[in-house]
Amino acid sequence: MSDDISGGLVGPREAFDLLLSGNQRFIDGAPEHPNQDAVRRAGTVTAQHPYAVLLGCSDSRLAAEIIFDQGLGDLFVVRTAGHAVGAEVLGSVEYGTSVLGCPLVVVLGHDACGAVAATRAAVENGTTAQGYVRDVIERVTPSVLAARAAGVSGDDGFIDTHVRYTVDLIMERSRELADQVDSGRTAVVGLSYRLAEGSVRPVTSRGLDLPSAPAPATAPGSDNL
Repeated sequence: MSDDISGGLVGPREAFDLLLSGNQRFIDGAPEHPNQDAVRRAGTVTAQHPYAVLLGCSDSRLAAEIIFDQGLGDLFVVRTAGHAVGAEVLGSVEYGTSVLGCPLVVVLGHDACGAVAATRAAVENGTTAQGYVRDVIERVTPSVLAARAAGVSGDDGFIDTHVRYTVDLIMERSRELADQVDSGRTAVVGLSYRLAEGSVRPVTSRGLDLPSAPAPATAPGSDNL
């Protein structure tokens, strides 16, 4: 990816393709590490022009610039445990699209998510968490309840449900973002990341026509949570 790529120069589809290309390089073990030199560093001092907002989990195994093989100024990254959404997260997403001009918002979930696992335990066993961890669990609980109501039992199904819930939530709560998607200026895509393979697959999308692949089948007793 060249140094002059920015949110103002690509559309939602091009931005999504850039992300997938970088992820494929990461999977193949052939990252290019673009935009990580002194020239790029100097060029981003006075301004930033990322092409995508990435709302992901704070999990240490989910470093966006690494798994998508991107560099300085390419992504506007917002991370919370379990990609839980509050007012500050919505404001950050809107800043990325409205002020910085990012044409793409990605919600990135992943397998073996600790926040989802803790929420499942809280719902199923009545366990509680201390401090503000409880707030994270409360924000993830609607997804877990929805998955249980739909008869979901495996990890992938719970993760996909939570990704869909987060996409729906930010679209419903942010009128600004919804208007941008309606106008074709911005797209919102939900992806699920596989830790072992390093790959992502589409879960849901708004503003892009993407196939939402079904979650891989989970054999009975293979649930890793």
